Amino acid sequence: MKHISILVPKGAVLGSIEGPRQVFTEVNKMLKNNGDSPMFKVQLVGLTREVPACGGMYTVYADATIKDIPKTDLIIIPALDGDMPKIIEQNREFLPWIVQQYKGGAEVGSLCVGAFLLAATGLVNGRRCATHWMAANDFRRMYPQVDLVEDKILTDEYGIYSSGGAFSYLNLILYLIEKYCDRQIAVFCSKAFQIDIQRDSQSPFMVFRGQKDHEDEPIRKAQEFIEKNFTEKITVDQLAYMFTLGRRNLERRFKKATSNTVVEYIQRVKIEAAKKSLESSRENVNEVMYNVGYTDPKAFRITFKKITGMSPVQYRNRYNKEIEVE
Repeated sequence: MKHISILVPKGAVLGSIEGPRQVFTEVNKMLKNNGDSPMFKVQLVGLTREVPACGGMYTVYADATIKDIPKTDLIIIPALDGDMPKIIEQNREFLPWIVQQYKGGAEVGSLCVGAFLLAATGLVNGRRCATHWMAANDFRRMYPQVDLVEDKILTDEYGIYSSGGAFSYLNLILYLIEKYCDRQIAVFCSKAFQIDIQRDSQSPFMVFRGQKDHEDEPIRKAQEFIEKNFTEKITVDQLAYMFTLGRRNLERRFKKATSNTVVEYIQRVKIEAAKKSLESSRENVNEVMYNVGYTDPKAFRITFKKITGMSPVQYRNRYNKEIEVE
C-alpha cells in the first residue's frame, strides 16, 4: 500500500486538497468493490493539526503533522493562494521535510501554483516544472534556475511531478493512478469524475501577456512598439535601428528580459490578437489571418498550432459559441 501525504499548507486552495483526496479514495472504493485490497493510504499532513484555508473561510483538519510522518511514498503539494514570497515563508518548515522524504525514496507532485513551494525546495533546479500559465512570469522571476515549461499540463522527471493551471491538476492525479495502478482504473476515474484523460497541454487556455516586469527600458519600448504595430511587418533590424542597438545586442537583451526571441514575441502578439478575433468575431480564418498581419495561410496555421496546440479552425469552433461548428 502506498502512503500518500497530501500537504495542507497555510494559504492552500481547498479544492486542490480535497480533489486529490477524493480521487485516490475512490480508487480504494473501486478496488474494495472488486474484492481487492486498497492501494493507497491517504493522509492530510500539515505543520499543525488545524490549518486555515481560503483566507480563513474554512479550517482543514489534518490527519497528522510532518513530525508524525517519518516516511511516506508520495507527497502532493496543493495549489497556494496569496502573495507567493509570503506564503513560501509561512510554509518554510515543510521544505526540509520534503527534501528529506525525497532523498529517502518518496516521490513529490505539485499542483498548479503549488510549484512555487516545490521550487523553494531546490529539488527542481535545472529540471522541468509546470505551473499555471498566469503565474509564469512570477515563477521565472523567483526561480530562474528552474526550466519552466509553460505550455505543459504535467511533467514527470526523476520522481518529481508538476501540473499546469487550475483543475488540470486532476490530469496529474489520473497520470499517477495509471502509473501506480493501471490504465483501466485511470479510465474509470476519468469517467467517474468526468476528466479528459487525453489532455496534455494548457496552450489553448493561455493568454499571452508580454513580459514587462524587467528594468530594460529600450526593450520595454520595443515590446510596446510590437504590440501597437503587430499588423505591420516588423523586423529585428528595424527595431535595432529604432532603439539604436546592435542586432545581436538587441536579441540578447530581448531574450533575457522577456524569455522570448524578438521573432517569437512578434508571433505571440499576432496569435494572441488572432485568438481574440476567433473567439468574438464572425470573421473567417482567412480574414483574421490578414487582420493580424499574415499573408501566408500555411505559415499562419503552423504558427497558430505551435502556440495554441490547435488549428485556427479548431480554436474558432471550440471557443466562439456564436458560430455553428463547421
